[in-house]
Amino acid sequence: MLKLDIFSDPVCPWCYIGKTNLDRAMERNPDHPFAVEWHPFQLNPDMPREGVDRASWLEARFGGRDRVVQMHLQVQKVAQEAGAEMNFDRMTRLPNTLDAHRMIHWAGLEGKQTAMVSALFRAYWREGRDIGAAGVLADLGAEIGLDRTLMERLLASDADRAEIESRDRHARSRGVSAVPTFLIGNHYVVSGAQPPALWQQVIDELGQKEQSE
Repeated sequence: MLKLDIFSDPVCPWCYIGKTNLDRAMERNPDHPFAVEWHPFQLNPDMPREGVDRASWLEARFGGRDRVVQMHLQVQKVAQEAGAEMNFDRMTRLPNTLDAHRMIHWAGLEGKQTAMVSALFRAYWREGRDIGAAGVLADLGAEIGLDRTLMERLLASDADRAEIESRDRHARSRGVSAVPTFLIGNHYVVSGAQPPALWQQVIDELGQKEQSE
């Protein structure tokens, strides 16, 4: 197996689209070589802990409602082509994602990291749930088989907050400046929501390389 490190944030639309494209390629190639590990990267590390009103924040950042609507249409077009369902009308909060990244970390300790990432993307982009809220996060953890009571207790503490923040800073120090960023075999970098065809090419080239060796 070949390590595939993915730097991502659950509130990043391109991360959701990128994961959907990668999933499609891996589903078509069940013998793919990738061992996936997810790493934290906060798009908005200065976001208030309780999050903000999504519409107001986006309009202030990107120059008004018309500009935001245009951006949503562009993103949704690409998402539909990828098969990544998005329901912008359900989304009211823009959360701080530090606790979501803590959930991904804890899920990883039980071998459920990708399942947690999938649950977070689904909850935010399809269902419009506030993935900065402890109750929502505990519910999502329970949905993938984590101990809900334990997750509630951990979320109420500062457990692993410093580690997640340190890993985020470390990613930036290594040159990760946008997400999604994919690091293949600790050597090759693929940036952005690449289409399944690119991943198919990568899988084919890795298979050819293995055969030649």
